Amino acid sequence: LGMFSELKFPVPWGHVAAKAWGPSEGHPVLCLHGWLDNANTFDKLIPLLPRGCYYVAMDFSGHGLSSHRPAGCPYHFLDYVTDVRRVAAALQWRRFTLMGHSMGGAVAGMFCFLYPEMVDKLILLESLGFLLAPEDTEAWLRSKRRVIDRLLSLEAKQQTPKARSPEAALQRLLEANSHLTAEGGAILLQRGATETPAG
Repeated sequence: LGMFSELKFPVPWGHVAAKAWGPSEGHPVLCLHGWLDNANTFDKLIPLLPRGCYYVAMDFSGHGLSSHRPAGCPYHFLDYVTDVRRVAAALQWRRFTLMGHSMGGAVAGMFCFLYPEMVDKLILLESLGFLLAPEDTEAWLRSKRRVIDRLLSLEAKQQTPKARSPEAALQRLLEANSHLTAEGGAILLQRGATETPAG
């Protein structure tokens, strides 16, 4: 398992990089590095692990060979979880093992919590995973999973914005904001809409 290949997954701000060891048809294992580390964290460990698996160690955004997030965008924990969701989608993995070191273990734990149906085993190295007060669990789960799923489905669609007549645009704005008057809506549209040849 000494030999590895480099992988690259496109994301809206560039790409997420990863390195992979073992047969691609083997049992999938996604490896997550710790704070300010990168995929090379696993270089010495992977050759000691069972040979039948396909190990993919990703670089989180802004780490290793992965693109940085755009300037001014903070790096939140949930964004790292979203990175994992993107990579799993790109690899078309429906169910896989997660191995996380330190911060990567916390991200892995949070991912398991949000997507239990996708994870068969969780391996934590120097990490507690993810702990949440029991009374917060349900609400947190629902809202965070919805955020990630909605973001990825929006990105998958990426259609060009609809062109409407000024009247139709105003109508649409008023339907979405019941508290707005027609006059208020028109004022907002002056600066909130762009004229194109189509409308």
